[in-house]
Amino acid sequence: MRKKAHDASILNDAASSEAANWRSRDLAVLWHPCTQMREHPDTLPLLPVARGEGAWLVGHDGQRTLDAVSSWWTNLFGHAEPRIAEAIARQARTLEQVILAGCSHPPAVELAERLLAIAPRQDGREPLAKVFYADNGSAGVEVALKMAFHWFRNRGDEPRRTKFVALQNGYHGETIGALSVSDIPLYRRIYAPLLLEPLFAPSPDAYAARDGQDAAACAEDAADALARLLDDHPGEVCALILEPRVQCAGGMRMHHAVYLRRVRELCDVHGVLMIADEIAVGFGRTGTMFACEQAPADARIGGRGGIQPDLLCLSKGITGGFLPLCAVLATQSIYDGFLDDSRERAFLHSHSYTGNPLACAAALASLDIFESDNVLARNRDTAAKMAKLAAPLTDHRHVADVRQAGMIVAFELTRDGNRSTPFDPSLRVGLRAYRAALERGVLLRPLGDILYWMPPYCIDDEQLALLAETTRAAIEAATADAG
Repeated sequence: MRKKAHDASILNDAASSEAANWRSRDLAVLWHPCTQMREHPDTLPLLPVARGEGAWLVGHDGQRTLDAVSSWWTNLFGHAEPRIAEAIARQARTLEQVILAGCSHPPAVELAERLLAIAPRQDGREPLAKVFYADNGSAGVEVALKMAFHWFRNRGDEPRRTKFVALQNGYHGETIGALSVSDIPLYRRIYAPLLLEPLFAPSPDAYAARDGQDAAACAEDAADALARLLDDHPGEVCALILEPRVQCAGGMRMHHAVYLRRVRELCDVHGVLMIADEIAVGFGRTGTMFACEQAPADARIGGRGGIQPDLLCLSKGITGGFLPLCAVLATQSIYDGFLDDSRERAFLHSHSYTGNPLACAAALASLDIFESDNVLARNRDTAAKMAKLAAPLTDHRHVADVRQAGMIVAFELTRDGNRSTPFDPSLRVGLRAYRAALERGVLLRPLGDILYWMPPYCIDDEQLALLAETTRAAIEAATADAG
């Protein structure tokens, strides 16, 4: 027994040494995204990951950490999902990459066909009919913005439509155009001299509802404000962009789906194209395949619920989290607006890896899993369990709000649970919670002082229990001496 314990101790020491070695090598050469690098390695612990297994990240030392944020909201079915891995390997033995300008390949065509077949549809509306591929979400937003502007320019009868409308507290990416239509000061402020100047409409965020006002009324008020904004700029706006149902990077702020129906109506009245950024909320994350499907039907005219945008941006979970890919879906009318003998009227946007066969193969395998595993029904069951486990935290002294949209749950931390008294930013309450959760084997990457759950769909009951228990412990640790 003594020898076994000694051997185990040697193995643990070796594993710890290897993990420390990886941290040292990393910090010697890497510049990490969305990080103040001065915080590494002390303030912000670095987690060396050797491999993934389902909902777990496994370190070089064998330490298992629950990936409660789906690796920046990309992973749907778990790490190293064998069916997607095999689809990529199979494709790699046939064709790994080919220029998509002037060439074609089966995975790109089949994926476009299948995306269009499941895309949101709205009664009496021209369906989405064409797919333009990009490399990632920010690039896809750039595509949609440029398409909208260029389409009106090609029409020739709308020379003044050069403005975009975006929502306060929204986020659409880090490239110049995508950042221009984002409204998070931490990301936007320093680059303001480089950015476009959109018109920002009030967010329908239900957290901002007045006392006694429900989420639907809050959304209606925001829609009324949008109507006034569009009235004030007749013929000037080419497109409106929004994140349906959840403003993710803005703090997982959620709004009632009636806002989507009102936006669709207002865009039609004012001749404005509607861009739905479902990069983070698509592919089952909010309870339906696409969040746009949740818009209620107009009680005045009946019909089915759900709305359809003119341009739909999809990324992140599209490949199950395996490879970068974005698809921008457009109507036939938008596509036709670029057909001409003049190359200047063509959409000459491009990326080297547009429609990469490996990424398309991963996306096709992901869609196969949705069909074979009845994912949406299973997600509804999991979401109900998440709601039950999150409910007790509503009573925590420093939790101002617990909100949920499908497989997303967020916890707003404020002093004494008062919405008007956020914690002093210098206390770094969210960071404290992050560190406390990481020590307990759960990766909870906060948005300021907002914690959230957005786990892979494969998360099981035992893992959910660990997530809930750790979240409570992390909140306790983070707020113990904060007020």
